[in-house]
Amino acid sequence: MAPFIALLSSFVLFRGIGLLGWPYFDGWHSSLRAAVVVMLLLAASAHWGKRRPDLIRMVPPFFPKREWIVTVTGCLEIAGAIGLLLPAFSFAASVCLTVLLLAMFPANVYAAREKLTIGGKPVPKLSFRIVLQIVFIAAVLLSSPMFGPELG
Repeated sequence: MAPFIALLSSFVLFRGIGLLGWPYFDGWHSSLRAAVVVMLLLAASAHWGKRRPDLIRMVPPFFPKREWIVTVTGCLEIAGAIGLLLPAFSFAASVCLTVLLLAMFPANVYAAREKLTIGGKPVPKLSFRIVLQIVFIAAVLLSSPMFGPELG
């Protein structure tokens, strides 16, 4: 839930900054791209913080080296966030992040079905997780150069 709150609140913040006159954020596209970066960096931080054990438990047990998977996905989220900000890589980053979100979705399904917790709080129900995943994928794709001007 925290990544969704980060996405929404940072988008509103960046749009507000744009409306106050900062030209970089004068449109929805650059504000969304920055908000997606914030969301990804927040999500990645959990891969090494106190929530790391919760994320490892979310990886279905039939996957080997679950700790490694959590580390790699965190690194990929950071790389994707950086890639979104680099014009030469932003399209590829958005495609790769979409694939990553789809690849990580089984962990969300497993966590919801097993009623796991993150930070001591129950994970959202599967139906809500599906909606969140769609929102995250849409945000990533809409922040790509396909839907707005390239970084300038």
